[in-house]
Amino acid sequence: MRFQQSLLATLAPGLVTAIAPPAIQGMSIVWSEDFEGPAGASPSNAWNVMDAINTNNEVQTYTTSNQNVQISGGGTVQFVPRKSSSGHWTSGRIETKGSWTPAPGKVTKIEANILLGGNPTINKQGLWPAFWALGDAIRHGTQWPASGEIDIMEQVNGILTGYGTVHCGSTVGGPCNEPVGRAKTTAMPADGFHTWGVTIDRTNDNWLAQTISWTLDGQTYSTLTGADINDAPVWSTLAHSPLYILLNVAVGGDWPGAPNALTQDGYGSMMEVQWVAVYSS
Repeated sequence: MRFQQSLLATLAPGLVTAIAPPAIQGMSIVWSEDFEGPAGASPSNAWNVMDAINTNNEVQTYTTSNQNVQISGGGTVQFVPRKSSSGHWTSGRIETKGSWTPAPGKVTKIEANILLGGNPTINKQGLWPAFWALGDAIRHGTQWPASGEIDIMEQVNGILTGYGTVHCGSTVGGPCNEPVGRAKTTAMPADGFHTWGVTIDRTNDNWLAQTISWTLDGQTYSTLTGADINDAPVWSTLAHSPLYILLNVAVGGDWPGAPNALTQDGYGSMMEVQWVAVYSS
């Protein structure tokens, strides 16, 4: 699909239209991005294209180059890890400039439609694509994980398992079992675009009964309640506080381990995103 889109964009750019996020009954779109634009362009001004990020003992350097992060010209954004002739890895990461607060009495959804490159698992050792949200408090001095983090989709080493995780509270142990976090998994489809999302439900006035749920193609595979966290201030960092959205492909790090001689770079190891949206009831 990606190569057909890219070819169409090259041959007949007027025919390519970005695909908008779908309507969800009973909800409205608060914000969305459909990554429309010419091939090789940077993402829209709604995003910061990041560099100089050094976390998790990852080995890549994030760059602003369109070799690592670019609008495809086919209504998507592509995050492409690259390995230089000297063995140095580079990749792409973007973060929304804005943030969104789950409103009391309402349901908030954050979703994205994502395709992962088709290289075989054996050629993806050390690769770590992710769609996630961080508490905006981290931009104002609160340390991780006290700032709160919701990982909406992560995959490591090309294995067809998707992870939905929260990080919160103290740096060791605590209600989110740091530094590992509280995670649940789901089997991932082998190919094609799929919609990954998180739903924060604040319709119950009792925070203990409020929920954070993870979905794949609209089907819930994990639910966390306020009672599971059992700490009101910590739950607030996850479900009551402003969150901003991140998309990236990391290389190496504490979780996946280092890439090896079989790890391939390029489009077959990329993450491609068709749209991102924030919904509210």
